[in-house]
Amino acid sequence: MSDIATTRLSDTERSLVETNGIEIIDEAERTAKPSDLFWPWFAANVSVFGISYASFVFGFGINFTQALLVTVIGIVLSFLACGIIAIAGKRGSVPTMVLSRSAFGVNGQKVPGVFSWLISMGWETFLAIMAVLATATVFRQLGWSGGTMTKIIACAVIATLIVLAAVAGYHTIMRMQSILTWATGAATIAYIAMTVGRIDLAQVTSRPGGSPEAVIGALVMLMTGFGLGWINIAADWSRYQRRDASGVKIAFWNTLGGALAPVILVIYGLLLIGSEPALEEGIVNDPIGTLATILPIWFLVPFLLAAVLALVSGAVLGIYSSGLTLLSLGINIPRPAAALIDGTILTLGTIWVVFFAQDFLGPFQSFLITLGVPIAAWAGILMADILLRRRNYDERGLFDPNGRYGNVNWTAIAIMAVATVIGWGLVINLFADAAPWNNWQGYLLGAIGGKEGTWAWANLGVLVSLAIGFLGWLALGTSIVRRQEATQILAEDRV
Repeated sequence: MSDIATTRLSDTERSLVETNGIEIIDEAERTAKPSDLFWPWFAANVSVFGISYASFVFGFGINFTQALLVTVIGIVLSFLACGIIAIAGKRGSVPTMVLSRSAFGVNGQKVPGVFSWLISMGWETFLAIMAVLATATVFRQLGWSGGTMTKIIACAVIATLIVLAAVAGYHTIMRMQSILTWATGAATIAYIAMTVGRIDLAQVTSRPGGSPEAVIGALVMLMTGFGLGWINIAADWSRYQRRDASGVKIAFWNTLGGALAPVILVIYGLLLIGSEPALEEGIVNDPIGTLATILPIWFLVPFLLAAVLALVSGAVLGIYSSGLTLLSLGINIPRPAAALIDGTILTLGTIWVVFFAQDFLGPFQSFLITLGVPIAAWAGILMADILLRRRNYDERGLFDPNGRYGNVNWTAIAIMAVATVIGWGLVINLFADAAPWNNWQGYLLGAIGGKEGTWAWANLGVLVSLAIGFLGWLALGTSIVRRQEATQILAEDRV
């Protein structure tokens, strides 16, 4: 590396605020190793909130063995999908939603980009809300005021932490995540140590088994709640990887970092909540606060700090990437400003839910499934596109509507539209009372028992949408990819 390149790299790494937006990352800045991907993904998912997912899994009426299988399979597969898309970050040096221009076209990408921005904003706001409510609950347990003033202060502090870190950008976030991993991991281990005595294996294993439809429903819920919820930002963290980094190692470290903690935490949750059915009721409205109710008083403050920091960690990744997505939609502002805009929206959304909304967990999960269908279709298309390509991306072509990838690829948009329409027809609104605006879904379920049938609760639409996107692009996109790469070879030969 030249002295000039070394100087530029050290200046970048010393900078408190990342100036890169969606542009191509300079070669001098691409110094990350595949193992570096472990830290942001692990830190964002090593939250005790993962334990509460066991309540949602058991809510499908399945037994412990079935729940154990869907937990391991669903979480690992969903983060493996993130790992596959992370490979594209190394190949293209740009964020995830810019990379998808290779399949959708430079402006055609704005269609999935809107869905991506919405789901990112929803996730990060949800995490901030969880942090505020957990703070209020723990304060009440300590005998302190957990009322309005506590929530106002908690909301202000949490939103500020999230926004400042997201505005600072990649290098600050990577350092922060490596530190938070140890802090939140230690607190999580302590939580398990203090509550493991409550596990009653006889009670856990006495639950009756559920139908295949219920098992699939739990599987889809876990896939959507974990890896598929992050898949639209998976390449944002790998675009700083070295050119010669192994794609297999990138996928491995991404998958390990994302899946390791959730698998352990959900399995432990199955044991704990299966032994303490009373926890299920409180988890519906305040997951982390409810989990804190079984802790000794002296550990509540360390538990709260670790839980809040873990949620902040996940929200930071979301805000950072939603800002990049906003830029990919054509908003011409600096990346820190985009993160600040999304942070403002997060703050307003958190205030609305914490102080005014009567119910939010039901509407949020309904929202998650609704947006999960088109995002699954997009993810299927992009994963197929990554597997089809034999060469690195024409990075400059990703920014030129008249270039190699074109302006709008109607084939990809049509596949996504078909997959989404079919997918929405095969899911139902599980929270019809809390989110009546979603009761239009499930219009294709008549052939397999209707909206009241057993298959209706399986949310097949997410998996079907993913499969249609993947297989559709393999069938119709292969010739498109081959033409793109043929012109790329010709252009390189001329040079």
